[in-house]
This record gives sequence, C-alpha cells and structure tokens, in this order.
Amino acid sequence: MFDIKALRENFDATKKALSKRGKDFELERFESLDRRRREIIAESEQMKAKQNAASKQIPMLKKEGADTTAIMAEMKDLAETIKKLEPQVREIDEELETFLMSIPNIPHETVPEGRDENDNVEMRRVGTPPTFDFEPQAHWDLGEALGIFDPATAVKITGSRFVMLRGAGARMERALASFMLDRHTAHGYEEINPPVIAHRRSMEGAGQLPDKEGQLFHLSDTDYFLIPSSETPLTNIHREEILDASRFPIKYCAFTQNFRAEAGAAGRDTRGLIRMHQFPKVEIFKLAHPEDSYAELEKLTADAEDILQKLGLPYRVVNLCGGDLGFANSKTYDLEVWLPSYNRYVEISSCSCYETFQARRAGIRYRDSAGKAVFAHTLNGSGLAVNRTIAAIWENYQQADGSIKIPEALVPYMGGITELAKK
Repeated sequence: MFDIKALRENFDATKKALSKRGKDFELERFESLDRRRREIIAESEQMKAKQNAASKQIPMLKKEGADTTAIMAEMKDLAETIKKLEPQVREIDEELETFLMSIPNIPHETVPEGRDENDNVEMRRVGTPPTFDFEPQAHWDLGEALGIFDPATAVKITGSRFVMLRGAGARMERALASFMLDRHTAHGYEEINPPVIAHRRSMEGAGQLPDKEGQLFHLSDTDYFLIPSSETPLTNIHREEILDASRFPIKYCAFTQNFRAEAGAAGRDTRGLIRMHQFPKVEIFKLAHPEDSYAELEKLTADAEDILQKLGLPYRVVNLCGGDLGFANSKTYDLEVWLPSYNRYVEISSCSCYETFQARRAGIRYRDSAGKAVFAHTLNGSGLAVNRTIAAIWENYQQADGSIKIPEALVPYMGGITELAKK
C-alpha cells in the first residue's frame, strides 16, 4: 500500500519522485478525493458539535417551560444529514484505498533515471564469457541431443511454454536447488517449504495484486492463485504481526515451483528454459530495520552472486532505472548471466528492497525504541532461477562433441558425475 501520509504531507515531492518511473499516475485524483473527504468530515463534525450543544440546551429549555419543537425538529434533520454523510466518507475511503493500491513504490534516490532496460546502469562484471573454437549450440539443442530436455512431451501433456527434463537433466534441477539452499542456509537463511497456492489477501500483501492480475494463474471459482514466486508466501509469514526488532534481519529461503500465465512474447525466450509458465526457483527473503535495509540489500545481492561465483558462471550486476523498476520495488539490482546463444547477458535474479511498501500492505510491524508499532522493510531476490541456471551451465560448459562439463561445486550434488554426455 502506498503511504497516504507521504501524499498528504509531501505531495509535490512525492509526485516528483514517482515521475522517475516515466508515467503519470494522476495523483491529482488523490488530492480531489482527499479534499472532499476532509470537507465531508468537517461538515459532519460541525453538525455533531451543534447536536452536542443542543443536547445540553434542550433540557434547560424544557426546565424553563420553553417550546423545544423547532429545535427538536432541527436536531432530527441534522441526524438524518449526518447519517447520509457517513456512507459518503466510506465510499471515498474505498476509492482512496483502491487508488493507493494502484500506485507503485517510490524509487530510491540512487535509482537512475531512464525509460526502459536500455537505461539500466551496469555496476560490475564478474568472470569472462567463454570463447569456443567450435560453433556453440543453444541449450535447447544441447539438451535435446543429450536426451535430457524434452519440450515435445511437455507440450503433449500440458501445452506450450511448459518443459520436461529427463534423467541427468532432472537430476541437475534437484542438485541445483539443494546446492543453492545449502549455500543460503549456511549464510543464515531459514529454509521454508511453503504452499504454492495463495489467496488474494496474500497476493495483495506481496504487491502482486492488483498490479499483475492478468499475469497470474487464478484458480477458477475460488479466490486462490498459483504463486508467481515464493516471495508471496515468504512475505506473508508475518502478516499482521508486530515483531521483535532484535530479531532483524529475519532471513528466509525457499525452493518452489512458480507459475506465471503471462510469460512474454513468442520467440527465442520460449524455445528453451528461459521463459516458461511453470519454473523452479530458489528465493531469498529478508525483513529488516529501515536504517539497515539498503546495507541488507547489498548483502542479499552478494548472497545471490555467491551462487554464480561458485558455479563459475560469468555475469554482471545492473542497477535498474526508474522506468524498468518493478511495481513494488524501491530499488533493484538485476544479476544477468552470460548466455552464448543470446550473445548477451540475461536476467537470472532480481534483488530488491521494497522499504515499507509490502509491509504496509501486509501489516508487518515492529516496535521502535519509543515502543511505537512501525512498518518494517522487506527485501527479496532470486537465489537463483533454477532453469535459467541450468541453461547457463549447459551453454557455458558445453564441449565440441556436444557434452557438457558439470561445474566442480555441483559434482557432489550430481552423485560424482563430472559431465553430461550421450549414452
């Protein structure tokens, strides 16, 4: 939920900050609604004050033998008018809530200006993309040739933008998930195995609704959705709770299958493992004190980078510009891994700080030094997207004969297998 206080007390500054996103959010509508609300409440309060004064005056008039018919009739009219004003305030409150739910988070001051991904700012590159003395293959061709990637059967079972891994390919998904979870739990994250179905309240709490209404799998005739990320259940673990600040940062990680109905345009992304309707992902999540949240973002990003470094995959880190920033995000670092078939870096993780945006929607608070309940800051990131990691390993570790070396760190999780080769 957008902070209504920021709009009421710092309207011009808030409007300017949101302009970094490159869109007009019609904030004047808020001003109009809020002004009308205050006018109605002021009018109602004046009438109630008049009622209170009359309630003291009437007994005195009766005691003096005066005729109170007129004043009693006036009070009856006032009561009817006040009764009519109350639903008007409720209606405006509902409009304000709907409006505030549609306003994205304010970008942090360190978010660069820009309209789209072309304006994102590269922060660093780690590792060197491989060079080949042969024509490298795309991961979908490598996988099919090795019999470990079977999109045709997945299409037969379900439809387009679903895939099936077989044999060592399926084992690699399991191995990577275990490897990632082991790394993150070693860094102090508590492993969670959450539900992959969430109700509307949880989706709203994490900021997926109403923003992504058309991109989610909605279970018909229910108010349930398949989660687009384990960010949804992790965010809602402490919904409507007041936490002990001494526990911060609270750190969770989870491996789940995730589901997105809108998976981008047709083309290269849908041929392999990059953009599917169902995809496995390890997520890392934090609840933090507002003073520490951006330091925690750097640490969370480093934890996601650790996976890429241990796997020896070349990648870069970019700071997303205002126009490319997610709806709920205040600041985001994208980790992009090198994919030879694309001849460029491709997103494999987004690490974000949401400040109080999600906590305000989900009611996640802690007590400050004065004992006041205030909203916490939330952070999350992919640590990592498993299918994209598989694609990156297959393409970067491919050999001239079509076999694929397994990164040394992953070998123990693959039962000692050091390469994927044709049987």
